[in-house]
Amino acid sequence: MIMVDLNCDLGESFGPWKMGCDEEIIPLVSSANIACGFHGGDPLVMRRTVALVKKHGAAAGAHPGFPDLAGFGRRQMALSFEEVKAAVQYQVGALDGFCRAADIPLVHVKPHGALYNMAAKDMELARAIAEAVKEINPRLILLVLAGSCMVKAARDAGLTAAQEVFADRSYEEDGSLSPRSKPGSLITSEDEALNRVVGMVKTGKVRTLTGREISVTADSVCIHGDGEKALLFAQKLTGAFAAGGISVAPLSQICRRL
Repeated sequence: MIMVDLNCDLGESFGPWKMGCDEEIIPLVSSANIACGFHGGDPLVMRRTVALVKKHGAAAGAHPGFPDLAGFGRRQMALSFEEVKAAVQYQVGALDGFCRAADIPLVHVKPHGALYNMAAKDMELARAIAEAVKEINPRLILLVLAGSCMVKAARDAGLTAAQEVFADRSYEEDGSLSPRSKPGSLITSEDEALNRVVGMVKTGKVRTLTGREISVTADSVCIHGDGEKALLFAQKLTGAFAAGGISVAPLSQICRRL
């Protein structure tokens, strides 16, 4: 049986502003990437999301981003190595505190938005994130873009790197995600997205925006919980996995095989 983790970015509401449908999606995923207050989320949202994760048995992960609430963490920022490292540790430490209070482990860390995309190509930025995570807990799994320099940075720091692919994003020939501003960067057809994801998990291949086929490692599949049809897509994806002989398993189980 082929196994894959299914992760989703969650806990991104802020104050009275609601983002996504966390309550409905959390029961469908094996890993929850919980916003830590810099791009979304606040202390109450963090605590509630951790409680939901505990209730449904998903693995809790920290989802740190740039300090950019207004831009939802999707704007590039020029921070120093030490600033990035401190920002990541601040956020991971906060989420870890909520996990400890709820008596569940913090399992992984996945950077968010512009921080994630920049670190996929910038080794110095990737190193800052990896060092930050290792100093907090070297047993934490770093969830990163498949084939990116974040994989090497994590391994160089002695961390386990789990590589993820995306259900609703197109790829460039270098394996990076197509910028959201680029036509075709978002996969809007559910059938196309489902077929692409099942193909990536089963064959380790994906077709880029230019039509070229490249190799990817799919330890985990990311779905986004803020889309208009996020819940319906999550339900269809779990059904497609079952039909394709793919079992959804937590990152801790996937990473024992790495």
